[in-house]
Amino acid sequence: MSVLIRAHDVPAAGRADYWEQANQGLPFPLAGRLTEGPDFRAWLLIGELGPVHVTAGALPAGECTRTRRLIHRTDPDLYRVDLPVRGEVVIEQDGRQARLAPGDLGLVDPTRPAWYRHRAVRYVGLTFPRALLGLPAGTLAGLAAARVPGDRGTAALLGSLARQLPRHLDQVDPAEGARLGTAVIDLLATTLAARVGHRPDPATGAPRRALLTRIYAYIERRLADPGLSPGEIAAAHHISVRYLHLLFEPEPATVAGWIRRRRLERCRRDLRDPAYADRPVSAIAAHWGFTSPAHFSRAYRDAYGVPPAQDRAPATLR
Repeated sequence: MSVLIRAHDVPAAGRADYWEQANQGLPFPLAGRLTEGPDFRAWLLIGELGPVHVTAGALPAGECTRTRRLIHRTDPDLYRVDLPVRGEVVIEQDGRQARLAPGDLGLVDPTRPAWYRHRAVRYVGLTFPRALLGLPAGTLAGLAAARVPGDRGTAALLGSLARQLPRHLDQVDPAEGARLGTAVIDLLATTLAARVGHRPDPATGAPRRALLTRIYAYIERRLADPGLSPGEIAAAHHISVRYLHLLFEPEPATVAGWIRRRRLERCRRDLRDPAYADRPVSAIAAHWGFTSPAHFSRAYRDAYGVPPAQDRAPATLR
């Protein structure tokens, strides 16, 4: 399920503050400044395809920054790819500058400061666990703020697919979404590996990735089941629990950690959705498999720094 946020649904006097607050709730928050007056128009569409967070938006001219304060609030295992659909975006990071035209790709490492500048633009952003790329850390560091031309090869295929993702966010079930999200990341990994000349070992990489894709999809499909556990997942895929844990060793989280993280993300999405403004926090937590309200509250505070009751949709949206 996607969530649409429109700045122009709020009176002009409070629009800038509302827009800033909405952006702070994204998995890749930025501190921005739009050059238009208080009566600007902008929108964001936010959704998930398994482990991939999809953000589509239309913005007037402006600039935004990935500050150190925001870096400390973000999962360090995430990476970000931006794809302009209309207009131009300039990204700076680590002394490099990427000028992205429509169709181009730009990778950003969220653990280090970055700067964006743009005129009126429409874009699609993908945020995902970097371990899913299966590329060495040193390789990824060299790709930050590097323009990947989107007019040829797998980059063109990826750009075409990414531009269509927002319209499908509400048309696939969680399992299909997980498979689609993983397919997007596999295509991105192929694109980036080709750019730097990295050749993964197909004898070991492909079967492992295919099995992990099925496991991630299974977890997405069963997130609301309180009984979901590594033992159940292993049995459903005809592998041992020990082998399941080995599969997840290079991943961004353990099996149990990934289940907890995805459940928390689902809860946070519902808490910030105006459609669920009247639903109790405990009901949202129980719906996503948390059987203990106290445990949920502690886990939520540990993950996001605030109690769940304080992280609900802005009052202007209720």
